[in-house]
Amino acid sequence: MWRNAIYPMTSISSTLSWPLLIGGLFFGISPLLHIGIALFSVAVLFTVITLPVEFDASKRAIRALAHGGYLTDDEIVGARRVLNAAAWTYVAAAAMAVLQLLRLILIARGRD
Repeated sequence: MWRNAIYPMTSISSTLSWPLLIGGLFFGISPLLHIGIALFSVAVLFTVITLPVEFDASKRAIRALAHGGYLTDDEIVGARRVLNAAAWTYVAAAAMAVLQLLRLILIARGRD
């Protein structure tokens, strides 16, 4: 529900954040940099909110594959591993986004 509510805002903020961040850094305009960081924060929030959705999707896919008779029991084990690995890529992306946000905040603080 939260994810769907902030998606439109996230779409706009993702598009605008990097040009504002780069412009703020390149031209030394702090307000531009701070606006870029705020917009990037919305994108980071969206990434973090998406994590439970992705893990739930993997669980639902395994259930559908198992109950639908699409895979054997041995294949279900492998499919579960692959889908869990895919869900964990979202965790890695969220961690990188959070670290990038912290990096940008530290850069901005160093310029103020």
